[in-house]
Amino acid sequence: MHCVAQVVRAPDCDSGGRGFEPHRGALKKASFKKRGFFICPLPPYFGPLSKSLNMTFPENLKYTSEHEWIRMEGNEAFVGVTDFAQGELGDIVYVDINTSGQAIAKDAVFGSVEAVKTVSDLFLPVAGTILEVNPALADAPELVNSDPYGAGWMVRISLSDPAELEGLMDFNTYKASVGA
Repeated sequence: MHCVAQVVRAPDCDSGGRGFEPHRGALKKASFKKRGFFICPLPPYFGPLSKSLNMTFPENLKYTSEHEWIRMEGNEAFVGVTDFAQGELGDIVYVDINTSGQAIAKDAVFGSVEAVKTVSDLFLPVAGTILEVNPALADAPELVNSDPYGAGWMVRISLSDPAELEGLMDFNTYKASVGA
């Protein structure tokens, strides 16, 4: 069993000085008390456990281990980043995709996203030609955070080999891979 707790200075603890021991023998309450610290439980909305409870995993998509999704629509497909990925990145402030019209290999970089604290490459789940970059992301990159499977899509592509879709994860496999 895993308990979520934080160690805080005594005045910051709202447990009335009772403290909190997350696991037998894991932390010695007495040693923290001597230094004016208490172990206090975190509120239920804090931490990665609650993040997984709020994530969505549409069943009609295929997923990659790099946290991109692909949705087929006729002979074309839309590609974006998963809810898990946008949550890990944090607030997206810029999307850089300059590969429109180019043929891109499977698992090759087709662009990048910049969050407040990091930049991350975007990998194409299958080989194909970039037909369109989502024009809305130029003025509203935060759509990747607010609607990663809808208005926050990244590119529309034509597939070189539709059989490559079979090597991607379904929603149950992807969900398990991120621990949700």
